Amino acid sequence: MLEELKKLMDRLSDEISKVIIGQQEAVTLLLVGLLARGHVLLEGVPGLGKTLLAKTLAHILRVEFTRIQFTPDLMPADVLGTHIFDLQSRSFRLRKGPIFTEILLADEINRTPPKTQAALLEAMEERQVSIDGKTLSLSEGFLVVATQNPIEQEGTYPLPEAQLDRFLMKIKLDYPAAEEEREILAKYGKNMEAHDLNGMGLARLSEKGGWISRFRQQVSQVGVEDGIITYVQSLMEKTRRSPNLFLGASPRGGIALLRTSQCLAALEGRGFITPDDIKRMALPVLRHRVILRPEAELEGLTPDRVLSRIMEGIPVPR
Repeated sequence: MLEELKKLMDRLSDEISKVIIGQQEAVTLLLVGLLARGHVLLEGVPGLGKTLLAKTLAHILRVEFTRIQFTPDLMPADVLGTHIFDLQSRSFRLRKGPIFTEILLADEINRTPPKTQAALLEAMEERQVSIDGKTLSLSEGFLVVATQNPIEQEGTYPLPEAQLDRFLMKIKLDYPAAEEEREILAKYGKNMEAHDLNGMGLARLSEKGGWISRFRQQVSQVGVEDGIITYVQSLMEKTRRSPNLFLGASPRGGIALLRTSQCLAALEGRGFITPDDIKRMALPVLRHRVILRPEAELEGLTPDRVLSRIMEGIPVPR
Protein backbone atom coordinates (compact mmCIF):
# COMPACT_ATOMS: atom_id res chain seq x y z
CA MET A 1 0.00 0.00 0.00
CA LEU A 2 2.92 2.34 0.65
CA GLU A 3 3.87 1.99 -3.03
CA GLU A 4 0.46 3.42 -3.98
CA LEU A 5 1.00 6.33 -1.59
CA LYS A 6 4.48 6.99 -3.00
CA LYS A 7 3.16 7.01 -6.58
CA LEU A 8 0.47 9.54 -5.70
CA MET A 9 2.87 11.80 -3.81
CA ASP A 10 5.35 11.64 -6.68
CA ARG A 11 2.54 12.59 -9.03
CA LEU A 12 1.59 15.56 -6.86
CA SER A 13 5.22 16.66 -6.68
CA ASP A 14 5.63 16.41 -10.46
CA GLU A 15 2.51 18.48 -11.10
CA ILE A 16 3.54 21.16 -8.59
CA SER A 17 6.98 21.29 -10.24
CA LYS A 18 5.33 22.37 -13.49
CA VAL A 19 4.42 25.63 -11.74
CA ILE A 20 7.02 25.95 -8.97
CA ILE A 21 10.46 25.58 -10.51
CA GLY A 22 13.07 24.56 -7.96
CA GLN A 23 12.19 24.64 -4.24
CA GLN A 24 11.96 20.83 -4.35
CA GLU A 25 12.68 20.46 -0.64
CA ALA A 26 9.88 22.90 0.21
CA VAL A 27 7.47 20.93 -2.00
CA THR A 28 8.41 17.65 -0.29
CA LEU A 29 8.00 19.16 3.18
CA LEU A 30 4.62 20.63 2.23
CA LEU A 31 3.45 17.16 1.17
CA VAL A 32 4.75 15.81 4.49
CA GLY A 33 2.62 18.41 6.26
CA LEU A 34 -0.40 17.39 4.18
CA LEU A 35 0.03 13.72 5.13
CA ALA A 36 0.68 14.58 8.79
CA ARG A 37 -2.40 16.84 8.87
CA GLY A 38 -0.27 19.64 10.26
CA HIS A 39 -0.19 23.36 9.58
CA VAL A 40 2.82 24.75 7.74
CA LEU A 41 4.60 28.11 7.93
CA LEU A 42 6.50 29.20 4.81
CA GLU A 43 9.16 31.87 5.32
CA GLY A 44 11.05 33.75 2.64
CA VAL A 45 11.47 37.14 1.05
CA PRO A 46 8.70 38.31 -1.31
CA GLY A 47 8.71 36.86 -4.81
CA LEU A 48 9.84 33.28 -4.14
CA GLY A 49 6.46 31.67 -4.90
CA LYS A 50 5.14 30.98 -1.39
CA THR A 51 1.57 32.00 -2.23
CA LEU A 52 1.67 30.25 -5.60
CA LEU A 53 2.90 27.03 -3.98
CA ALA A 54 -0.10 26.85 -1.62
CA LYS A 55 -2.54 27.81 -4.38
CA THR A 56 -1.14 25.17 -6.73
CA LEU A 57 -1.43 22.42 -4.11
CA ALA A 58 -5.10 23.24 -3.46
CA HIS A 59 -5.81 23.40 -7.20
CA ILE A 60 -4.36 19.95 -7.86
CA LEU A 61 -6.12 18.43 -4.84
CA ARG A 62 -9.48 19.92 -5.90
CA VAL A 63 -10.19 21.17 -2.40
CA GLU A 64 -11.83 24.39 -1.25
CA PHE A 65 -9.22 27.12 -1.02
CA THR A 66 -9.39 30.55 0.63
CA ARG A 67 -6.75 33.24 0.86
CA ILE A 68 -6.54 35.92 3.55
CA GLN A 69 -4.17 38.83 3.05
CA PHE A 70 -3.09 39.76 6.57
CA THR A 71 -2.72 43.50 7.10
CA PRO A 72 -2.20 45.73 10.16
CA ASP A 73 -5.92 46.67 10.24
CA LEU A 74 -7.29 43.12 9.91
CA MET A 75 -9.62 42.24 12.80
CA PRO A 76 -10.44 38.77 14.27
CA ALA A 77 -14.02 39.01 12.93
CA ASP A 78 -12.58 39.42 9.43
CA VAL A 79 -11.06 35.96 9.81
CA LEU A 80 -13.68 34.08 11.84
CA GLY A 81 -16.91 35.77 10.78
CA THR A 82 -19.63 37.55 12.74
CA HIS A 83 -23.39 37.74 13.26
CA ILE A 84 -25.19 40.36 11.20
CA PHE A 85 -28.79 41.53 11.37
CA ASP A 86 -30.94 40.37 8.45
CA LEU A 87 -33.62 43.00 7.74
CA GLN A 88 -35.81 40.56 5.83
CA SER A 89 -36.01 37.91 8.54
CA ARG A 90 -35.53 40.45 11.35
CA SER A 91 -33.02 38.18 13.04
CA PHE A 92 -29.30 37.76 13.33
CA ARG A 93 -27.55 35.31 11.06
CA LEU A 94 -23.96 34.14 10.95
CA ARG A 95 -21.82 35.37 8.13
CA LYS A 96 -18.97 32.88 8.12
CA GLY A 97 -15.46 34.15 7.63
CA PRO A 98 -12.84 32.83 5.20
CA ILE A 99 -11.54 30.40 7.85
CA PHE A 100 -14.39 28.04 6.93
CA THR A 101 -12.51 26.25 4.16
CA GLU A 102 -10.22 23.25 3.62
CA ILE A 103 -6.90 24.91 2.79
CA LEU A 104 -6.49 28.40 4.21
CA LEU A 105 -3.66 30.52 2.90
CA ALA A 106 -2.75 33.02 5.62
CA ASP A 107 -0.67 35.33 3.47
CA GLU A 108 1.97 37.45 5.25
CA ILE A 109 0.60 36.37 8.61
CA ASN A 110 3.21 38.37 10.51
CA ARG A 111 1.97 41.69 9.08
CA THR A 112 -1.08 41.69 11.35
CA PRO A 113 -1.11 42.46 15.11
CA PRO A 114 -0.99 39.62 17.69
CA LYS A 115 -4.72 39.99 18.51
CA THR A 116 -5.69 38.87 15.02
CA GLN A 117 -2.95 36.26 14.88
CA ALA A 118 -4.38 34.77 18.08
CA ALA A 119 -7.77 34.34 16.39
CA LEU A 120 -6.26 31.39 14.54
CA LEU A 121 -5.08 29.56 17.68
CA GLU A 122 -8.27 27.63 18.47
CA ALA A 123 -8.86 26.85 14.81
CA MET A 124 -5.35 25.49 14.30
CA GLU A 125 -5.28 23.39 17.47
CA GLU A 126 -8.85 22.08 17.72
CA ARG A 127 -10.18 22.68 14.20
CA GLN A 128 -13.09 24.71 15.56
CA VAL A 129 -13.89 28.36 16.18
CA SER A 130 -15.91 30.19 18.81
CA ILE A 131 -18.09 33.08 17.65
CA ASP A 132 -20.27 34.94 20.17
CA GLY A 133 -20.08 32.02 22.59
CA LYS A 134 -20.99 29.35 20.05
CA THR A 135 -18.54 26.69 18.90
CA LEU A 136 -18.51 25.76 15.22
CA SER A 137 -16.54 22.90 13.71
CA LEU A 138 -14.25 23.35 10.74
CA SER A 139 -13.64 20.93 7.90
CA GLU A 140 -11.99 17.64 8.88
CA GLY A 141 -9.23 18.40 6.38
CA PHE A 142 -8.73 22.00 7.53
CA LEU A 143 -5.12 23.01 6.90
CA VAL A 144 -3.38 26.36 7.35
CA VAL A 145 -0.55 27.23 5.00
CA ALA A 146 0.82 30.53 6.30
CA THR A 147 3.47 32.68 4.69
CA GLN A 148 5.64 35.24 6.39
CA ASN A 149 8.45 37.56 5.45
CA PRO A 150 11.62 37.47 7.57
CA ILE A 151 10.85 39.27 10.84
CA GLU A 152 13.64 41.76 10.28
CA GLN A 153 11.65 43.38 7.48
CA GLU A 154 9.71 46.59 8.11
CA GLY A 155 6.11 46.32 9.28
CA THR A 156 6.23 42.77 10.67
CA TYR A 157 5.07 41.44 14.03
CA PRO A 158 6.80 38.36 15.46
CA LEU A 159 4.35 35.51 15.96
CA PRO A 160 3.73 34.61 19.63
CA GLU A 161 5.36 31.39 20.83
CA ALA A 162 1.98 29.73 21.47
CA GLN A 163 0.97 30.19 17.85
CA LEU A 164 4.33 29.19 16.43
CA ASP A 165 4.05 25.91 18.32
CA ARG A 166 0.78 25.18 16.47
CA PHE A 167 2.68 24.98 13.21
CA LEU A 168 3.97 21.52 12.48
CA MET A 169 6.85 22.91 10.43
CA LYS A 170 8.53 26.13 9.48
CA ILE A 171 9.83 25.80 5.94
CA LYS A 172 12.39 28.27 4.65
CA LEU A 173 12.47 29.17 0.97
CA ASP A 174 15.66 30.60 -0.47
CA TYR A 175 16.58 32.15 -3.81
CA PRO A 176 16.63 29.63 -6.69
CA ALA A 177 19.87 28.39 -8.19
CA ALA A 178 21.11 30.15 -11.34
CA GLU A 179 19.83 27.45 -13.71
CA GLU A 180 16.45 27.34 -11.98
CA GLU A 181 16.11 31.11 -12.16
CA ARG A 182 16.90 31.09 -15.88
CA GLU A 183 14.16 28.50 -16.35
CA ILE A 184 11.73 30.66 -14.37
CA LEU A 185 12.58 33.71 -16.47
CA ALA A 186 12.26 31.76 -19.70
CA LYS A 187 8.89 30.32 -18.69
CA TYR A 188 7.19 33.28 -17.08
CA GLY A 189 8.94 36.03 -19.03
CA LYS A 190 7.05 35.19 -22.21
CA ASN A 191 3.56 36.39 -21.33
CA MET A 192 2.73 33.32 -19.28
CA GLU A 193 0.51 34.15 -16.31
CA ALA A 194 1.81 32.43 -13.17
CA HIS A 195 -1.59 32.32 -11.44
CA ASP A 196 -3.51 30.99 -14.46
CA LEU A 197 -3.43 27.42 -13.15
CA ASN A 198 -6.32 26.31 -15.34
CA GLY A 199 -4.34 27.22 -18.44
CA MET A 200 -1.24 25.24 -17.44
CA GLY A 201 -2.76 21.84 -18.09
CA LEU A 202 -2.16 20.47 -14.61
CA ALA A 203 -3.42 16.94 -13.95
CA ARG A 204 -5.79 17.37 -11.02
CA LEU A 205 -6.92 14.54 -8.77
CA SER A 206 -10.19 12.96 -9.80
CA GLU A 207 -11.28 12.24 -6.22
CA LYS A 208 -11.99 14.84 -3.58
CA GLY A 209 -10.37 14.04 -0.26
CA GLY A 210 -11.28 10.36 0.00
CA TRP A 211 -7.73 9.16 -0.53
CA ILE A 212 -6.08 11.38 2.06
CA SER A 213 -7.68 9.80 5.13
CA ARG A 214 -6.79 6.34 3.82
CA PHE A 215 -3.16 7.26 3.27
CA ARG A 216 -2.91 8.96 6.65
CA GLN A 217 -3.87 5.68 8.26
CA GLN A 218 -1.10 3.97 6.32
CA VAL A 219 1.43 6.51 7.58
CA SER A 220 0.58 5.64 11.17
CA GLN A 221 1.67 2.08 10.43
CA VAL A 222 5.24 3.10 9.58
CA GLY A 223 7.44 1.41 12.18
CA VAL A 224 9.20 3.40 14.92
CA GLU A 225 11.92 1.43 16.71
CA ASP A 226 12.95 2.04 20.32
CA GLY A 227 16.35 3.29 19.18
CA ILE A 228 14.69 6.05 17.12
CA ILE A 229 12.52 7.08 20.08
CA THR A 230 15.61 7.29 22.30
CA TYR A 231 17.40 9.31 19.61
CA VAL A 232 14.54 11.83 19.41
CA GLN A 233 14.23 12.06 23.21
CA SER A 234 17.96 12.76 23.50
CA LEU A 235 17.63 15.54 20.94
CA MET A 236 14.74 17.11 22.84
CA GLU A 237 16.65 16.95 26.12
CA LYS A 238 19.82 18.43 24.60
CA THR A 239 17.87 21.45 23.33
CA ARG A 240 16.69 22.16 26.87
CA ARG A 241 20.24 22.00 28.22
CA SER A 242 21.94 23.97 25.45
CA PRO A 243 23.70 27.11 26.75
CA ASN A 244 22.69 28.85 23.51
CA LEU A 245 18.94 28.29 23.91
CA PHE A 246 16.62 30.12 26.28
CA LEU A 247 13.77 27.75 25.43
CA GLY A 248 14.19 24.16 24.24
CA ALA A 249 11.79 21.88 22.41
CA SER A 250 8.75 20.47 24.23
CA PRO A 251 7.36 16.91 24.04
CA ARG A 252 4.98 18.23 21.35
CA GLY A 253 8.06 18.97 19.26
CA GLY A 254 9.28 15.39 19.70
CA ILE A 255 5.90 13.99 18.70
CA ALA A 256 5.88 16.25 15.62
CA LEU A 257 9.38 15.10 14.69
CA LEU A 258 8.39 11.43 14.86
CA ARG A 259 5.16 12.04 12.96
CA THR A 260 6.78 13.95 10.12
CA SER A 261 9.58 11.37 9.90
CA GLN A 262 6.93 8.68 9.47
CA CYS A 263 5.39 10.70 6.63
CA LEU A 264 8.79 11.23 4.98
CA ALA A 265 9.51 7.50 5.14
CA ALA A 266 6.08 6.78 3.62
CA LEU A 267 6.74 9.30 0.82
CA GLU A 268 9.83 7.29 -0.06
CA GLY A 269 7.94 4.01 0.09
CA ARG A 270 9.55 2.75 3.31
CA GLY A 271 7.76 1.14 6.24
CA PHE A 272 10.30 2.26 8.82
CA ILE A 273 12.07 5.42 10.01
CA THR A 274 15.83 5.87 9.69
CA PRO A 275 18.07 8.31 11.62
CA ASP A 276 18.48 10.24 8.36
CA ASP A 277 14.73 10.91 8.35
CA ILE A 278 15.02 12.42 11.82
CA LYS A 279 18.00 14.55 10.78
CA ARG A 280 16.22 15.80 7.66
CA MET A 281 13.05 16.74 9.54
CA ALA A 282 14.69 18.16 12.68
CA LEU A 283 15.27 21.69 11.40
CA PRO A 284 11.83 22.29 9.80
CA VAL A 285 10.07 20.85 12.86
CA LEU A 286 12.18 22.42 15.63
CA ARG A 287 13.60 25.73 14.33
CA HIS A 288 10.49 27.68 15.35
CA ARG A 289 10.04 25.87 18.67
CA VAL A 290 13.32 26.98 20.25
CA ILE A 291 14.38 30.47 21.33
CA LEU A 292 17.95 31.71 21.24
CA ARG A 293 19.55 33.42 24.19
CA PRO A 294 20.38 37.09 23.50
CA GLU A 295 24.12 36.46 23.76
CA ALA A 296 23.85 33.68 21.17
CA GLU A 297 22.12 36.07 18.79
CA LEU A 298 24.89 38.60 19.33
CA GLU A 299 27.39 35.93 18.32
CA GLY A 300 25.51 35.50 15.04
CA LEU A 301 24.07 32.07 15.84
CA THR A 302 20.75 30.93 14.40
CA PRO A 303 18.36 28.17 15.56
CA ASP A 304 19.43 26.07 12.57
CA ARG A 305 23.12 26.29 13.48
CA VAL A 306 22.50 25.51 17.15
CA LEU A 307 20.26 22.53 16.35
CA SER A 308 22.77 21.20 13.81
CA ARG A 309 25.55 21.35 16.40
CA ILE A 310 23.38 19.53 18.94
CA MET A 311 22.63 16.74 16.47
CA GLU A 312 26.31 16.32 15.70
CA GLY A 313 26.92 15.45 19.35
CA ILE A 314 24.24 12.76 19.65
CA PRO A 315 25.18 9.16 18.82
CA VAL A 316 23.20 7.79 15.89
CA PRO A 317 21.25 4.60 16.68
CA ARG A 318 22.24 1.48 14.75
